[in-house]
Amino acid sequence: MRSYTQYIDGEDVEGQRWTYVVRASAMLRDVDSAFNLKRGLELGRTTEVTDDVVARCAVGTVADSDRALQAARRASRGYRLLPQETRSRIVLDFNEALAARADEMIDILVAEGHPRRLAQWEVSGMLRGTDEATIRWYESQLHQSFEVEGKHLELVRKPDGVVCVNPPQNAAGSNSAMGLFALLAGNTVVVKAPRSSPLGVMFLFRDVLAPILERHGAPPGTLNVVCGNAGGILRSWVTSPLVDDILFFGDSDAGLKLGEECLRNNKKAVLELAGNDGFVVWRDADLDAAARALEECFYGSSQICMVPKYAVLHPEIADTFTELFLERVRKLRPGFPEDPEVLLSPVLKVDKFFDFIAEAREAGGELLCGGARVDVHGEPSTRGMFCEPTVVRVEGLARANGLSLVREETFFPLIPLVVPEDAPDDQLFDRIVDFLDDNVYGLRNSVWTGDPQLARRFAEGITNGGTLKVNDSHIGFNSVLSTHGGTGRTGGPYGELNYAGLRTSHLQGISWGDGDPRPLDPRVLAAGERAQG
Repeated sequence: MRSYTQYIDGEDVEGQRWTYVVRASAMLRDVDSAFNLKRGLELGRTTEVTDDVVARCAVGTVADSDRALQAARRASRGYRLLPQETRSRIVLDFNEALAARADEMIDILVAEGHPRRLAQWEVSGMLRGTDEATIRWYESQLHQSFEVEGKHLELVRKPDGVVCVNPPQNAAGSNSAMGLFALLAGNTVVVKAPRSSPLGVMFLFRDVLAPILERHGAPPGTLNVVCGNAGGILRSWVTSPLVDDILFFGDSDAGLKLGEECLRNNKKAVLELAGNDGFVVWRDADLDAAARALEECFYGSSQICMVPKYAVLHPEIADTFTELFLERVRKLRPGFPEDPEVLLSPVLKVDKFFDFIAEAREAGGELLCGGARVDVHGEPSTRGMFCEPTVVRVEGLARANGLSLVREETFFPLIPLVVPEDAPDDQLFDRIVDFLDDNVYGLRNSVWTGDPQLARRFAEGITNGGTLKVNDSHIGFNSVLSTHGGTGRTGGPYGELNYAGLRTSHLQGISWGDGDPRPLDPRVLAAGERAQG
């Protein structure tokens, strides 16, 4: 069994108690026994640790979090003075260390309940997001130099100071890695590991990153990892004068409210909130490839913000594509996260799943497959932790726009296939672009078409979202392009493709003069001389 304390000011710090991580597959086999084991250990009613108990992590107090903030503030001056080359090397060394321990990280995520294919995708994202091409691009943005009329000019992004990272419970380990970019920009960080899923966060930062920081001479307090009451810690971050930025992952309503509170407290909120991604299949698309890509919507039972949440199908190919897609969907099944063929995870918001389906059917939507609650073996069960992969067909953009399963983020395995009213292609194109741009969220969008000119029109026309994928995996990661970020209710009023190293820094201009203090442009001086003459 792994055992992690908190990590504050370069030291391991005990908490007031422990939270235990019980293997997710044990919960699926016998939820009552597994839960009783976890609670018994946490309450001190038992000391028996079975093979299903994979870790324990210390739970601290708000006072521990405050101590971490103080340590981060003390370290911030020394850390930001490390050369950019050193800070870049820290992230690149992390990339190499994580690659060497990728299987270990995947096993940890699986133990926390992530299906193996999902865990592999998450680790791929962390590796791609911190690879050399991406870090070198970051360097080009963090410091630029120019020679203009005999003067040396610089544009330098300076770190904001202390950045606090609040990752989501459903994908804490992979999302917390965004804190690395705050370090890249010269900030110090405090990361909160969720009590419900702390293991991936602790492993990444304590086992992988902390030794690298120490090796490169980062001062104690550069990195701090705490675990405790989420509400209390978050409130202390918002009000503390020691905090400059908060990187928050979570629900849109909660995140936008946090953004307002940060603004009132003179802090910067960097928001990673809900997603409602669109997926367009045009009549000339490679339908097999598009169907494979749309299947990504069921990763983790769609409880991931950056998977497709609705698809818009050109009327000419709607029936053919639907059959191809349903053929793939019907093969999906629930199972234990260790199974490499499983995509589905237990569903948390079961009530909304049935509410959204009922609303769609009442409005004329057609349930094509799924719609039931099942157990880990795929058998119908009123207590089942899974929902069947579900596909609903909706005719007409106007009708679709009034339905919750299209308009809102769905956090369960339900994908609506929207077929617009038949129209000439030019009209249809404009309507689909408007439909995507009118989405109040804005994380990712995908377009599938065989026409390069039409693809370019889509790329130029769609303004909504942080990422647009054209004939590409919707959830795939690319060097240089950030793994996160969006507009609207996804990223807030300042949302865009989220380069956290840029968002947690500010731009400063520096001019190196030649000793001549005259402030006027020579052309103004010349004009003045002409006027006097």
